[in-house]
Amino acid sequence: MDDILGIGVAGNFAGHLSQAGEDKDFNTINSNDNAPKGIFPFYIPYNKEALGRYCINNQNIILPSDSNLCVQAEPEVGLECDLIYDKNKKVINIIPNFFMAFNDASVRNDKNATKLSQKKNFSTGSKAYGNKIPIDNFCEGGICDSYTLASFIKFDSKLKIYGKASKLVHYSYFHQKLLDWLKDRLNNQKDCSVLEDFSKILECSNYPKKALFAIGATCYSELGETRFLQENDEIFIVLFNHNKHNLAEIEKMLNDCDWSFTPNHDISIIRQKVLRG
Repeated sequence: MDDILGIGVAGNFAGHLSQAGEDKDFNTINSNDNAPKGIFPFYIPYNKEALGRYCINNQNIILPSDSNLCVQAEPEVGLECDLIYDKNKKVINIIPNFFMAFNDASVRNDKNATKLSQKKNFSTGSKAYGNKIPIDNFCEGGICDSYTLASFIKFDSKLKIYGKASKLVHYSYFHQKLLDWLKDRLNNQKDCSVLEDFSKILECSNYPKKALFAIGATCYSELGETRFLQENDEIFIVLFNHNKHNLAEIEKMLNDCDWSFTPNHDISIIRQKVLRG
């Protein structure tokens, strides 16, 4: 995955930006109806600066060495996609191949950050993804419609709900509407406020053939909204087929440390321990 462009989506689930304290960052950015606010890079292959650091670690969240920086996990869904370009290097198609649980962990209080991306790649353990589930077709009635995203945090030997369980179809933009919007942002997003010019990012990453899109964080529980990650916490992000499993069953499995439910095409799971860099 080290040659795949990492891209996040800001504001694709109602209520998350205000919970994260980031809604004010987008006051100058115009968007239609309930559209997401924009996209940002979290990993740029071949980049010689911070965003070129490979930041995916599926075992550990590695907090910044500066203990004054506060980090929250961000439970999301990841889409691994092919990018198709025309002769002028414009993206003409985005083809989703896999979806998975994703953690877009983010620093909340970096006062030196002028771009959203500067809060994203804070260590070699800034991001994580679960096992990949093949996509049959990314449209209404496809496999993704049967999945729910849930997340939990474990500390003091107790498992607690971290994010509100959310069906994927409740994303503001999903299916082809999301793909069309992503294509437009890849080609046309300019440097504005906390967002960056994406045509330049595609160019400097040698027009990658694949991208991993984190399509937006869901809403926190009251605990998740108010508690920053601490050493030795454990984070669990679970994407599950709600026609075959229910939330109580998933929570019991995690509470019992029952790993007999090997991740498969019904479940994508992230399990990370929090460490200090």
